[in-house]
Amino acid sequence: MNTSLSIAEAAKATGLSPYTLRYYEQIGLIAPVERRGGARRYGDADMRWLEFLVRLRATGMSMRDMQRYAQLRRQGNTPASLAERQTLMEDHAQRVEADMRVLGETLDYIRNKIRIYETMRAQKKRT
Repeated sequence: MNTSLSIAEAAKATGLSPYTLRYYEQIGLIAPVERRGGARRYGDADMRWLEFLVRLRATGMSMRDMQRYAQLRRQGNTPASLAERQTLMEDHAQRVEADMRVLGETLDYIRNKIRIYETMRAQKKRT
């Protein structure tokens, strides 16, 4: 597929605002986007990269780590770049797994509260 989306279309597809897309370009998270007639156009590779960035952000990766990853990616697949990118992903995966454990425990607590309320309401109906 050969996508060519405007900034508004790319924003809608990613859930990011046009301002955020321009900001990401400004701080080096995304490479300068192709322009046609002065307007940014986002291709397939741009959209895949944006989807990845959205996922990193949604899982709590810091902007600094995202910028470092983007910088390393631009360096190409050198042994040093690959090793550092792998380390960034491993560290992030550990943080996400820890967050998921905490969320799982919190969800268990919430579900327990729901069961308590269900029991209390059922008892009230019987009296």
